This record gives sequence, C-alpha cells and structure tokens, in this order.
Amino acid sequence: MHIQLKNIHKTYNPQDKDAAILDEIDISAGKGDFIIVLGQSGCGKSTLLNIVAGLIPPTSGQVLVNGEERIGPDPSRSMLFQQPCLLPWLNVQENIAFGCKLRGEKDELDYRVTQFIEIIGLSGCEKMYPSELSVGMACRVSLARALIGRPDLILLDEPFASLDTFTRTRLQEELINIWLSENFTAILVTHDIDEAVILGTRIVLLGDHPGTIQSSFNVDLPYPRDITDESFFKTRTWLLREFKRIIRKK
Repeated sequence: MHIQLKNIHKTYNPQDKDAAILDEIDISAGKGDFIIVLGQSGCGKSTLLNIVAGLIPPTSGQVLVNGEERIGPDPSRSMLFQQPCLLPWLNVQENIAFGCKLRGEKDELDYRVTQFIEIIGLSGCEKMYPSELSVGMACRVSLARALIGRPDLILLDEPFASLDTFTRTRLQEELINIWLSENFTAILVTHDIDEAVILGTRIVLLGDHPGTIQSSFNVDLPYPRDITDESFFKTRTWLLREFKRIIRKK
C-alpha cells in the first residue's frame, strides 16, 4: 500500500487561526515503510493518526491510498490504540478473531489465531478473559487482533506507552519481527526518542501549535537494533538535539 498525506490541515474552529491542530502535513509512505511521527504530547500526533485511519476528516487536504482519495475507515487499515480495547465478554482467542469474523474472513482463521497466540507468547491463555489479563498481556492480544487480518497499513497510537520497560521491549521486538515477515506499512506516533530509533525506517519530527513537520530523515540501521550500539547512540543523540532545537523555536 502507498499512502500519501497532502497538505493536511485540521482545526475544530475555522474562525480562529490560532486554534489549528495540524497544518501543512505532507507525508508519503510506501509498502514496507515504518514511519515514526515523533513529537511532544499535545502536538496533534493522535489527531493525525485518526485522520489517516478515516475516523475523523481533515479540515482540508487529502489522504490518498494508492493514488485515490479515501474517506472513512477501511479493513485494509488497522489501528492499535494507547489502551488495549478488548471486548470483556470474549476470551483471548475470540478477541483476536473478532474483526475477521465480523468481516467474514474465516479462511484458515483458527490456524492464524493459534499462530499469533504463539507469536505473542500467550500459549495456554487462549480461554482467559480480559479481566484475567495483565496490561502487558492485553496489549499483546490487541496487537495480534490488529495484525491477524493482514492489513496493508497498521496505525499505532503510542500502544506501548503505559508498559514497563521489559514488556515494552518484548512487544517492540515482536512487532518488528511480524512487520519484517508480513511486509505491511506502519505509522506509529510516539514521544519516546528511543522507541522512534528502535522501530522506524523514517522519523518525522512534529512541532506544535499547530502541528507542522519540522524535520524528516531516514534511519539506516539494521534490525534488530541494539540500544547499546554506537551507531544507535549517535542517531539518538542527533535526534535529541534536533528535538531540542524545535522546542527552542517555540
């Protein structure tokens, strides 16, 4: 899937120029790209992701998918939210399969569910309900549910922000392994610089008030990425300096 954001502008009050949330956003992502949108809390990252997902419309500008404008949600675009939104009356197995069953996509579904449960490390927990899961386990289930339908594009709204370091690291590794295997396009928003460098093929730095693109660059580091490696440290240091430069411009 090729997705292109063309001059996206978003405001909830067209009469007030200072109320703009996003302005002049241009991003292009091709098949297999992992785009990171990095910025402070409140800079419009989640709003941007909701526009790409078709959950809210831009005030102006276009979201093009394979060259055609798309309005509204679509099964080819899957979204993972900040908090795991599992259905409490369904067990792990049923939650993962829910979207596919709703769309009538039942070919090899049982096999795929079993496969993903093994990948996310929850074998033996298939019949557990959300109330019996830790936050980390629930996040794994949400990740599997978002990916099992083989989406062309997955959108991730800081899905690991509330997790401890060890759980977050494991889920980041699982996400990268699945992404490398399935070759889908991914857009993740975060305010975590380490996460941006660990995951992204390209990082887009967003300023705020309104959210505008301040910088964009490719991350040419092999996967899996080692945070103790010198090249990782150099990339992180450069990114941190760029981030501070943007903040000082406010």
